[in-house]
Amino acid sequence: VQLQAFGGGLVQAGGSLRLSCTASGFTFKYVTIGWYRQAPGKEREAIGCISSRDGSTYYVDSSKGRFTISGDFAKNTVYLQMNNLKPEDTAIYYCVSTPRGAAVITFSGDEFNYWGQGTQVTVSS
Repeated sequence: VQLQAFGGGLVQAGGSLRLSCTASGFTFKYVTIGWYRQAPGKEREAIGCISSRDGSTYYVDSSKGRFTISGDFAKNTVYLQMNNLKPEDTAIYYCVSTPRGAAVITFSGDEFNYWGQGTQVTVSS
């Protein structure tokens, strides 16, 4: 089972970026896919998640408004659209998965079983 986030890069403040998450070894069926990020010297931070069961999305408060998670589950792909990026958004972004339902995710503790390789996002001022 492998998850892979990609699509990161260097972007200017105010710009947008869309990250993608794909998987090998399992399909996005009856799972919750989440996004986290970790900046240098900081703890990992949750962004939100999406349910492959019904497409419902949940976000942490700090992510609401600029970040949007969507999924094309037929293509086994989940996206993270990031708008109006700021230098403080610079981090490695990870996609994660769990068989738990999205509605019970609290983004605390180790709720996600699988962590993919991250992708670096750098926002210049």
